Amino acid sequence: MLGLPVAVHGAPASLRLLFATRMTRMFAYGVLGVVLVLYLVEAGLSTSRIGLLVTLTFLGDAAISLWLSTRADRWGRRRVLVAGAVLMTLGGVGMAVTGNFVWLVVAATIGVISPTGNEVGPFLAVEQACLAQVVPGHERTKFFAWYNLAGYLATATGALCAGAAAQSLQGAEWSALASYRALLWSYGALGAVIAVLSWRLDATVEVTEQATGQAALSLLGLHESRATVFKFSALFSLDSFAGGFIVQSFLAYWFHRKFGVGEAALGGVFFGANLLAGLSALAAVPLARRIGLVNTMVWTHLPSNVLLMLVPVMPTFGWAVTFLLLRHSISQMDVPARQSYVNAVVPAVERSAANGVTGTARQLGTAIAPLFAGPMLGVAALASVPFFVAGGLKIVYDLALWRSFRALRPPEETAAHR
Repeated sequence: MLGLPVAVHGAPASLRLLFATRMTRMFAYGVLGVVLVLYLVEAGLSTSRIGLLVTLTFLGDAAISLWLSTRADRWGRRRVLVAGAVLMTLGGVGMAVTGNFVWLVVAATIGVISPTGNEVGPFLAVEQACLAQVVPGHERTKFFAWYNLAGYLATATGALCAGAAAQSLQGAEWSALASYRALLWSYGALGAVIAVLSWRLDATVEVTEQATGQAALSLLGLHESRATVFKFSALFSLDSFAGGFIVQSFLAYWFHRKFGVGEAALGGVFFGANLLAGLSALAAVPLARRIGLVNTMVWTHLPSNVLLMLVPVMPTFGWAVTFLLLRHSISQMDVPARQSYVNAVVPAVERSAANGVTGTARQLGTAIAPLFAGPMLGVAALASVPFFVAGGLKIVYDLALWRSFRALRPPEETAAHR
């Protein structure tokens, strides 16, 4: 039931390439999530400036994502994916070549940079639309789960490799700054690999000319689904605003400062966290079939938020990591359910746009939080507050989501209840 088919009728090559681009990109994001804030600290930036830079990074990513993803069905999904990969390369290289705050801001806002270890830019919105188009509807949630598992495994591996590489380079008498800068160069190089893989996608991932013409006449590429998508966007932005208080690079800095752990240990922690997150996404498939997509989103997310708020009150590094890993073991079960649900309840012609608008709302929500979290991290008495803010707001999001969408079923659930 959970197995991933080797090929799907009509588009086996595109599926393999979509998974390959996802894994390459998430590996790069995993690398950056461990070292970005450490790099900025070594470059001489204060925690307040780092918070500002991370916010501007998210804002730039959000603007690029919205602009490209809402045009992907008209311009061509492959072209948009290639454009995003080129911007990813420019962002990584731009940040690697300078420690000047102004130029770092330029590189971070124009390029595609992931401070969280999670998705940014137009990639996710467009790839989800491609996947939903080339797989059967009754298998959509399963493929989204495997797609997320592949990404989490790649992010985990990237985090592990980043920590080991930084420690190894420093053991070879590189400075910490130089070791982090080398990893930024590797991030840019992986963006170039993604551009090549995206260009090799075939025409099965594209929508029809008739569909693109209809989308061109509507706001943000949305028509029938506009009200639903805007409601999604408001809720998702609240969830992401909460998540912005505990992005992976901030967590890495918090563990480093509170417990004095090194880069290799941090890489190991986030390897385990992302591995568990990926497995939890896969476990969402049978649960969603049993209780429905909306219930899966809500009732797995609530306990994970309680676990999150317990992390900073743990007395030792071991206990704090244990509760973080417990949290990750269930925290991402909502992700494939949410992605599958959004792509199920909007028309096929509006999928890229719907994913882009909701994804941009998530990025904007995440963008604002570091302005508050960054200064808190710099004050010992406030360094743990972001955990409680994040957990509390996420609980509010879960309850609001359940109240708003519990009656709107995707087609496969509606058919099953007839």
